[in-house]
Amino acid sequence: MTKTRIVFVHGLDGYGAGAWPRQHLMAGNYDCLFLKRTGFDAVEPPVPTDFAADARIVVDALGDGGHLVAHDQGAITAVMAAVERPELVRSLVLVEPSLLSLTAELPAALAYREHLEPLHARSASMGDAAFAAEFRRLTGALAGPSTSSAGVVGIPANTETAARVAARIHLQAPPWKAPLHIVPGVPTLVMTGGWEPLYEEIADYLATTGARHVITRGGHRPQDTQEGAALITQFIADHTVSGPAA
Repeated sequence: MTKTRIVFVHGLDGYGAGAWPRQHLMAGNYDCLFLKRTGFDAVEPPVPTDFAADARIVVDALGDGGHLVAHDQGAITAVMAAVERPELVRSLVLVEPSLLSLTAELPAALAYREHLEPLHARSASMGDAAFAAEFRRLTGALAGPSTSSAGVVGIPANTETAARVAARIHLQAPPWKAPLHIVPGVPTLVMTGGWEPLYEEIADYLATTGARHVITRGGHRPQDTQEGAALITQFIADHTVSGPAA
């Protein structure tokens, strides 16, 4: 029997399979694809954020259809793909999603943007290391409590150099610039850690559009906890015809 596909879309703290340590176990029952967004690679040089290209990567990975699971800025890509091809998305799981375009006029999103906009305005005149250091300082509160060694803007636990990671951070587009719309008719779970008002504000907004919002522990990476991983697995099983393939 052909296994049901799940496409995993990473955030900024790691990429590919390394960004989803607890979700590897799902590969026994599902056809799991752990993507790399544009500019995230251990060999090729980092490149600027390309929201449209990332959405195409996700649509192509879905093939004839499957489930989407996305974290942080990866949620931007997942939502764009789901809006473009909702018929391919059986369910959508958004973990601490950075969907600031959807909540642009709400208090926490406004405060975050006002906090970061001056840095992005100076970006062209700054070197990678200087920009990354200031970005880490300004977003330090958003590193949050975590069960993972990687934070929102931290260096993932791999062999990448600090220079490569800094260059990638410097090239990331502000999340509030993403062209986002509400996903029509796709069962959606939004999972947050209950620790940062920005993500709770986004999740509460998505709940008004029909999404299910669950708060669990784990800081910015609740998917790394046993409870968070179980929530993802159960939600996908509940929206898979006949459950996961044997």
